[in-house]
Amino acid sequence: MGGWRAIATRQAMLAINNIEVVYDRVILVLKGVSIDVREGAITTLLGANGAGKTTTLKAISGVLRGERGEVTKGTIQLGEHRIDGMRAHDVTRLGLVQVFEGRRVFEHLTTEENLIAGGHVQKEGAVVRQGIDLVYSYFPRLKERRHQQSGYLSGGEQQMLAIGRALMSKPKVVLLDEPSLGLAPMLVEEIFGIVDKLVRQERLSVLLVEQNATMALGVADHGYVMENGRIVLEGPADKLRDNSDIKEFYLGLNEGGTRKSYRDTKHYKRRKRWLS
Repeated sequence: MGGWRAIATRQAMLAINNIEVVYDRVILVLKGVSIDVREGAITTLLGANGAGKTTTLKAISGVLRGERGEVTKGTIQLGEHRIDGMRAHDVTRLGLVQVFEGRRVFEHLTTEENLIAGGHVQKEGAVVRQGIDLVYSYFPRLKERRHQQSGYLSGGEQQMLAIGRALMSKPKVVLLDEPSLGLAPMLVEEIFGIVDKLVRQERLSVLLVEQNATMALGVADHGYVMENGRIVLEGPADKLRDNSDIKEFYLGLNEGGTRKSYRDTKHYKRRKRWLS
């Protein structure tokens, strides 16, 4: 990846500006979150379980409304369009799609029927066919399984299908939520390699939520670290990889570069300077 210098002049395709998210009108989950997702680049959002990463994605894609959550402050801008408060279907039409954690394919439909379902915002059959051909060109394994019921695909194939189905809406921005979850390392590497190729060749902008910090920082241009609903650290991915806090608490390495033991890691307390 080109790093910060290479992308510093790129326009922010997606801009989250100082948002707060409240559930049930009383539970404050996100507090003053600001993130820029640059055009044709991968931006990663790191953090432990419960930090607010998935809530951030749902706030962007418009699915919070179905979960009694709402963006109460700040703005979310997709290109020229302000999308906070919009319905998820309308956000998708504008060019943003979310790939949810856990894959969530339509198990009783075939691989190709799943892709057709993903193209529901496209009005012309020829456009849908072009989308399917594009997906097959990046995921040839899906073409081999195109007539197979998707519930019988492997975990890795289902993740490929979930990403492929998202591509069917011809998005400008893709939100990826924990794509490595439950997959073998070799499959994770293959999928991340394809995502990287899609970004470079199709000019996609990707916001990647991951707990696998090593893999995420290896493919991302820029990164943010979230804790307790706040952004506590951000910077170019290569700088974050060299950050001592990231090494210690997300990559499991100590000052000397050796891996920390579980006993050392479990006593982690956030350093106050992150919040200064």
